[in-house]
Amino acid sequence: MALFSHTTGPGDSGFHLSGTVTEPATASEPSMTYKVAISFDRCKITSVTCGCGNKDIFYCAHVVALSLYRIRKPDQVKLRLPISETLFQMNRDQLQKFIQYLITAHHTEVLPTAQRLADEILSSNSEINQVNGAPDPTAGASIDDENCWHLDEEQVKEQVKLFLSQGGYYGSGKQLNSMFAKVREMLRMRDSNGARMLTLITEQFMADPRLTLWRQQGTSMTDKCRQLWDELGALWVCIILNPHCKLEEKSCWLQQLQKWSDLDVCPLEDGNYGHELPNITNTLPQNVSHSADSLSRPRRTVFTRAIEGRELHWQDSHLQRIISSDIYTAPACQRESERLLFNSHGQPLWLEHVPTACARVDALRSHGYPKEALRLTVAIINTLRLQQQRQLEIYKHQKKELLQRGTTTITNLEGWVGHPLDPVGCLFLTLTEACRLSDDGYMEVSDMNESRLPVYQHVPVAAGCTSSSESYLSLALEVALMGMGQQRVMPEGLYAQDKVCRNEEHLLSHLQELQLDEELVQTLRKQCILLLEGGPFSGLGEVIHRESVPMHTFAKYLFSALLPHDPDLSYKLALRAMRLPVLENSTSTADTSHPHHMVSVVPSRYPRWFTLGHLESQQCELASTMLTAAKGDTRRLRTILEAVQKHIHSSSLIFKLAQDAFKIATPTDSSTDSTLLNVALELGLQVMRMTLSTLNWRRREMVRWLVTCATEVGVRALVSILQSWYTLFTPTEATSIVAATAVSHTTILRLSLDYPQREELASCARTLALQCAMKDPQSCALSALTLCEKDHIAFEAAYQIAIDAAAGGMTHSQLFTIARYMELRGYPLRAFKLASLAMSHLNLAYNQDTHPAINDVLWACALSHSLGKNELAALIPLVVKSVHCATVLSDILRRCTVTAPGLAGIPGRRSSGKLMSTDKAPLRQLLDATINAYINTTHSRLTHISPRHYGEFIEFLSKARETFLLPQDGHLQFAQFIDNLKQIYKGKKKLMLLVRERFG
Repeated sequence: MALFSHTTGPGDSGFHLSGTVTEPATASEPSMTYKVAISFDRCKITSVTCGCGNKDIFYCAHVVALSLYRIRKPDQVKLRLPISETLFQMNRDQLQKFIQYLITAHHTEVLPTAQRLADEILSSNSEINQVNGAPDPTAGASIDDENCWHLDEEQVKEQVKLFLSQGGYYGSGKQLNSMFAKVREMLRMRDSNGARMLTLITEQFMADPRLTLWRQQGTSMTDKCRQLWDELGALWVCIILNPHCKLEEKSCWLQQLQKWSDLDVCPLEDGNYGHELPNITNTLPQNVSHSADSLSRPRRTVFTRAIEGRELHWQDSHLQRIISSDIYTAPACQRESERLLFNSHGQPLWLEHVPTACARVDALRSHGYPKEALRLTVAIINTLRLQQQRQLEIYKHQKKELLQRGTTTITNLEGWVGHPLDPVGCLFLTLTEACRLSDDGYMEVSDMNESRLPVYQHVPVAAGCTSSSESYLSLALEVALMGMGQQRVMPEGLYAQDKVCRNEEHLLSHLQELQLDEELVQTLRKQCILLLEGGPFSGLGEVIHRESVPMHTFAKYLFSALLPHDPDLSYKLALRAMRLPVLENSTSTADTSHPHHMVSVVPSRYPRWFTLGHLESQQCELASTMLTAAKGDTRRLRTILEAVQKHIHSSSLIFKLAQDAFKIATPTDSSTDSTLLNVALELGLQVMRMTLSTLNWRRREMVRWLVTCATEVGVRALVSILQSWYTLFTPTEATSIVAATAVSHTTILRLSLDYPQREELASCARTLALQCAMKDPQSCALSALTLCEKDHIAFEAAYQIAIDAAAGGMTHSQLFTIARYMELRGYPLRAFKLASLAMSHLNLAYNQDTHPAINDVLWACALSHSLGKNELAALIPLVVKSVHCATVLSDILRRCTVTAPGLAGIPGRRSSGKLMSTDKAPLRQLLDATINAYINTTHSRLTHISPRHYGEFIEFLSKARETFLLPQDGHLQFAQFIDNLKQIYKGKKKLMLLVRERFG
């Protein structure tokens, strides 16, 4: 690497570094040498050029290599004076030689420039001669010039524009988040380019053509894009709250933010174009209604929070003392005005709107003031503790009244979880960053691509702390629990509601990184007790508002974390959190003595709870976690079951819970837990009752599962569901699934049933079958007959129910099915009776030659033929009346003439063995009906026939002729028929020509 450095000497304002960097050859690329030039000014790289043509917002490897070489090996870099100083030392001949050699060495590159400059210098009126001196790129900037790190602005714009155009695909979202992280890194290093870079990014975001499209269509942007806008807004809040920025800079940024915010396409804070978000900067009085004047509140964009920061400053003397000293406490003699600034221990408080105060903390962290951020964080937490204590005292005086009323208002409409400024996450991260072990300052990734969690240690609190045992880590846990346990109203709009869920999950993922030692467990226990006793100020208090954000996900974490240390408290807390008032209050008019009568409803409030499905699933997860933990504990399981039956209103979720309980109760590698198995069964029974009269596409699966569960519980459970079937199943389900499975060979083997038990089950199944057949004979008659096969009395009763119902609403298909079953069971006469009834329900038109009932008709005729001439004679009139399709009638006629009737061998009957004649009854009636059907069908087909069907029609006439020729005078009758056709349809010349060719 060849290096040359030019400097003006020690203490002056800057220098220029140039050199060549060689990249070694690789298997696919030869070695390459690049020329690099870097300008420095007061310890900052102010400009770079490199022959590689790098197009990125970051420096290329060659610039980095040259810089590192200069830092690590300063002695090997040849230092020179600025070129202007060297030229000053030359005489005229030396200057001419220098210039001519320089031009010769680079004549193709610099000769045109040299000639232009020479012409301008020789011209007395040229612009170049109006300025004293000449520029020197190796001398550095003036001490008065602004200096900042080099930033390729055009490249920043191009990259952001490219990533936005990709719409979240190809990892563009990750790339944009990387750019935001770079801005935060710049702010932390107090690099003025941070704000410049964010301005460039914002300009490209505002120029995104999709903004106009989304606004015109009234649609919301994608979640990924929405999250990027949120981060953009949060970064601007940080920049506006920079504690050491100049007023002129702040004013300039605010003007630009206001311009962006005023544009129609600027995204709104709540993520929607259709609705405005209420302006809820401060805690509202208790008597303010949530939706009273939400529509009259001003428009809030993603930049509104930053713009509101114009009123915030850092000159407050109390604030300055908080952030500048660890030992700032209340003075011995306090003035009246100072009493509110400290708690009873003399620790300083910071009485400001909590999210705004936390935004200050984020600004301090972001701009490289970690100690100051910690001090302010401790003051905020001491303030929250005092507020929590005072709220508790207020609640104790109101408790009796609130419990009698059973409802409450919410004092803070602006929830901290899901808030645009993420106050809880800000405080938590500020505290935990102070506790990270140095080796684990950042998340590491092992060779197996498994992320390694950060490791924390207790660091004693330095700022204004009276307890020596208190650490920043315990404060982090405390403030996270305090913030997540805050009772808050569900915000308006899908995005805002979704953000509440995502922020909560994000905070919990950080909490789960903490290893709970004795100190943290004490913090956890103490805060859980406060949350349970906190009244309307806590989401886990005894009385909460109908539209309060549920605590299921949070409570699931608390339950699991606290269970090993304080089981009673953990169950009490989780059971308290099971409620979902927005649904429960909606069903308050229902019969609450029977929880299974309640159904899941979407509340009719405005705005809608878009995330209700997710919230219900989290409620189910909490219940499942408790059931798993309570395995084997009958008392706790009963309490949890009661909570589930009271609070969960979705049948599909209770079914999932039942399945989970069943799975845990019946492990493959150990014995069954009967306590949890019985809970699974009870939950399953509740699902059956809830879905009995409603449509549910999983109903069949649910019924089958319940029978499996009852089988696992034992024979008494099976008997119970068979006896109370009418409250759980439809008649069809009860006969075809429940009873059939209960008496199956598989069930008998699974339960190792003895004879009395088998008989008891079979008797219950028969009783059920007859009850179901009476209630729904159309669907259950066949199943009832099958279930009663082994009991003569029950079987006869089932048959009589089928016969009685046949004249009513049963279809020909149902009757034919039962009739075939009776024949299979050896009751041909009963089968004939049912088949005759089925035939009277049937109507087969002339053109229905593919009707599914044709096979049933042929079977019925075959059955009557096999029974004897009398039965055939009884059925044929029914056939003639019901069937008008010529091809079907001719098929029946042909089959009846092939064999002699009465071959079924009915006891007491004898067959003559003679074939039946079509000229005599009963076949004569069938023959006449068949011929008439052919004649009628022929005329019907000729009415709308097209030439492409002529061939098919001729074949149809050929089949008709076969039937016409059966009687002795058939050929004359057919000839007359053809002549009639020729006369009537003589206009269809081509068709009649084909008729003559085939039939004369």
